[in-house]
Amino acid sequence: MHLSSISLLVPDYDEAIRWFVEVLGFELREDAPLGGGKRWVRVAAPGAQTALLIARATTDEQRAMVGRQGAGRVWLFLETDDFATSHARMLRQGVRFLEDPRHEPYGTVAVFQDPWGNRWDLVQASS
Repeated sequence: MHLSSISLLVPDYDEAIRWFVEVLGFELREDAPLGGGKRWVRVAAPGAQTALLIARATTDEQRAMVGRQGAGRVWLFLETDDFATSHARMLRQGVRFLEDPRHEPYGTVAVFQDPWGNRWDLVQASS
């Protein structure tokens, strides 16, 4: 078994696809209509086994949770083999980092925020 997807609430499918593909450099793995305006949309970092399932928020409760799925904490972790290059590319793409890179026992890390307010770690693990 493996974890295939993690659902991420967003306000709009196409906006999310653009951000993940054009800004973060993810691959669009699937985009299939399910009827009634609903779609099955999966994006993932190149070579990653686990994908994000982009879920458009449709109820008041879901819309209230957009950007808050981690309750204000970092809850998504984007690992890189080359922190400096990834960090510089993301800055050029306009990604909003909430802190300068720092070194922790587990690696080099910096917190960034997606357009909806979710907090992510960009991390390069210590070798």
